[in-house]
Amino acid sequence: MNTFYEIFQGIGTLVASDFSTVVARLGLITLGALLIYLGKKGTLEPLLMIPMGMGMIAVNAGVLFLDPVSALHAEREPVAIVAPEDGAATEPEARTTGTLLVEPLVKGNDNLMYFMGLDFLQPIYTFTFSNGLIACLVFMGIGVLLDVGYVLARPFESMFLALCAELGTIVTFPLAVAWFGMTYGEAASVAMIGGADGPMVMFTTLKLAPHLFVPITVVGYLYLGLTYGGYPYLIRLLVPKNIRATRTAHTPVPHITSGEKLAFAVVACGVFCLLFPMAAPLILSLFLGVAVREAELTVFTKLIEQTILYGATLFLGLMLGVLCGADVIFNPKVLPLLVLGIIALLLSGIGGIAGGYVLYFLKKRKYNPIIGIAGVSCVPTTAKVAQKLVGYEAPGEIVLPEALGASISGVITSAIMCGVYVALIPIFEQAMK
Repeated sequence: MNTFYEIFQGIGTLVASDFSTVVARLGLITLGALLIYLGKKGTLEPLLMIPMGMGMIAVNAGVLFLDPVSALHAEREPVAIVAPEDGAATEPEARTTGTLLVEPLVKGNDNLMYFMGLDFLQPIYTFTFSNGLIACLVFMGIGVLLDVGYVLARPFESMFLALCAELGTIVTFPLAVAWFGMTYGEAASVAMIGGADGPMVMFTTLKLAPHLFVPITVVGYLYLGLTYGGYPYLIRLLVPKNIRATRTAHTPVPHITSGEKLAFAVVACGVFCLLFPMAAPLILSLFLGVAVREAELTVFTKLIEQTILYGATLFLGLMLGVLCGADVIFNPKVLPLLVLGIIALLLSGIGGIAGGYVLYFLKKRKYNPIIGIAGVSCVPTTAKVAQKLVGYEAPGEIVLPEALGASISGVITSAIMCGVYVALIPIFEQAMK
């Protein structure tokens, strides 16, 4: 029997694990399969959820016994393979368990070089994930896809909704400190989930709470994938059916030229980098993408959109999946993160809808408040949610331009919140010492 477990070590490590670890591994394998199914159906974002689900399955199924190499696995607990046939207890063998996919918590140059040559995804994690580069690459791709003309056509309306939709990002911070005893850096990192912008969550956590980078990033992206399925229920709860059918009085939209959009990208990049230099890498990436699009640099546009964006998205989903090992579930910080992440996204959705109601009354009931949900940046998911619900209640009504304006503005406001937190939190923490 020992030979069987040596050959099929994925099964052997399950047998050698305690009950809670077995349940966690099997549960995460099931969750990975569910994410793939929901991605295939289109309920969740397939470009992210399918590689993420595959990674979750692989990392929780592909656990094997590892012989210790110097102190590389010193933080892992030794395990026994299996008890002998007579049932007598044995001392744990001097071996550990792990995978050949990635070691996110590796420390020391010697250990790093060892894992770089051993683990399949370690180079990708080390060179693009752990330093936030992949977030910048995704943001560059988002910038190429964005048409900032929607923002320039209705700048005050769009930015107002986006600011209202930062409610979760703002309110979750004091809740995390007061209720869960988190540090300012930890609280700010989890609060950024309310901005519904994955790269911002990654970047803020790397700067303020790197020890929670893996669980916060995983929780954040899992929840962001659920916004498409969850926000319609929130809208139906807060907006009565008769108001959901409101037809918006569409004002004439001025024509915005490519030159004007390029000028906006240049000015916005300079101003925001001047005000929030700590978030300059993300700000530059976003507006560089916009500038490439509006300058009609076709070669760069194709490179960023077809290669960089989709490549970064593929490896982002895959890395998030392989970081969802059973050890993440046992992190005592995960439960508060799960609770606070839901609170942050819920409050942001409520804030966006509240902003929609303000415009509804200011425009004398000629504005559909559902559009407010698009202020939660998650481009273009929340804009599609708004259009889908409005189209269902008021057939033929098109609010996608207004929704996209709010959603794109949400990207900008979440970048601002990221810059504010990254700049101010170290000052607060230093003052409290």
